[in-house]
Amino acid sequence: MESQDSLYRAHSSQTEEEDPLILTPLVRNRFHEAPPDRFNGVYIIFFFLGIGSLLPWNFFCTAKHYWLYKLSNGTDHSPQHNDLGNYFESYLSLASTLPSVLCLVINYLLVNKISAKVRVLSSLSIMLIIFCVTTILVKVDTSSWIYEFFGLTMACVVIVSGASNVFLGSIFGEVGRFPMRNSQALISGQAMGGTFSALASVVDLATAESISDSALAYFLTADIFLIICIVLYMTLPWIPYSSYYLKSLRERMQHSGGNHIDSLSNDTTSLNGSVGSVSLASNTGTVPPLKPILRKTAVVGFSVFYTFFISIIIFPSISSSIKSVSKDSDSVWTNKYFVPLTCFLLYNFADWTGRQITAWIQIPGPKSKALPILVLLRTLFLPLFIFCNYQPREHLHTVFFNWDVYPAVFISALGLTNGYLGTLPMIYGPRIVPKELCEPTGVVMSFFLTLGLALGSACSVLVVHLI
Repeated sequence: MESQDSLYRAHSSQTEEEDPLILTPLVRNRFHEAPPDRFNGVYIIFFFLGIGSLLPWNFFCTAKHYWLYKLSNGTDHSPQHNDLGNYFESYLSLASTLPSVLCLVINYLLVNKISAKVRVLSSLSIMLIIFCVTTILVKVDTSSWIYEFFGLTMACVVIVSGASNVFLGSIFGEVGRFPMRNSQALISGQAMGGTFSALASVVDLATAESISDSALAYFLTADIFLIICIVLYMTLPWIPYSSYYLKSLRERMQHSGGNHIDSLSNDTTSLNGSVGSVSLASNTGTVPPLKPILRKTAVVGFSVFYTFFISIIIFPSISSSIKSVSKDSDSVWTNKYFVPLTCFLLYNFADWTGRQITAWIQIPGPKSKALPILVLLRTLFLPLFIFCNYQPREHLHTVFFNWDVYPAVFISALGLTNGYLGTLPMIYGPRIVPKELCEPTGVVMSFFLTLGLALGSACSVLVVHLI
């Protein structure tokens, strides 16, 4: 990862070995060298936690065949579309993102009042409970209470998404204390979560004898993975490498045998004067200062917001309703596998690829004007997808891109740019503020992301009704 370190240092005067806090050479020498990350164990843990952070959204939105089956006649035959089925992805996006904004605000207010460990474990436990309920409902006959089932599903989505965002904001704050490669592992894991859910969906569709059996195996997979995430997170404090970075700056100074707390406080306070006086004393019970965080993260925050704003308008509300132009052939490819493969699997794999690229290439930097310009150019994806073979079409009847390869290329480009341009500013955010503000900055960056998803979800409902 040496090339990654050198690239990032070109954009920041902060060094990775001493955390994202600028320290004088005198202060740096007072620290013991950080323990090594043996076998990349902590990196792998953050990668798995990244998968778990977006697992609820990925598993809910990828199971399109199951939701259409449940919201129609309750048989294993191809379900007829109805209003709930046609616009389910839009309803799902709204239910999963709008409440999340409120949850992230609450999470920010609780950063210094409730420990990250409590917030992470509580949110993971809530996610596990909701997925267990969803798994049980797979085998419950809901054909006589479809609308009640729809309401219950949306309620589960609201709860699990709120918990997921508390988990995401908290874990982003914690990983901000670590060297940057761990932040990249977390974000790459998020994208791999989408690929993981898409692959699980395809495998279950291919091997299960019925849609209900496929969905049962699918959601059981999510249950097991959430349990694994809980166990992995609980092991972090016992690993010397992660234990070192999870300690506060004062604790590390005390651990290294130094009695220079006052001089350290003076050093760091003077260096961070542009952000205001930063005290190394415990701030437990206080609300972190929001204004200096917003001032430092304005550009990267907008980049995160608009990247996910465009992506959620298109995926999955529009992209999952693009049908094969050969759908009338009744082949297995066009009717069973076209959407899972061309929409969900391609998008998530491209998204994961884009995030992985940030491990080697970090251009443009956090202060570059090219970053928001590239993000704004993604608006061009909207007409490209709208004029593919989206069905049903009520207003715009013209299809310009009437070939199956077009949506495959467009969804790959959408995922690749979402992964790359969405990851860079998320990594930059906690790195351009003092260490004491890393955790609340992680929550603020998650807020920008979720706000983009929330407003994009609302717009997706309007766009879908206009097509």
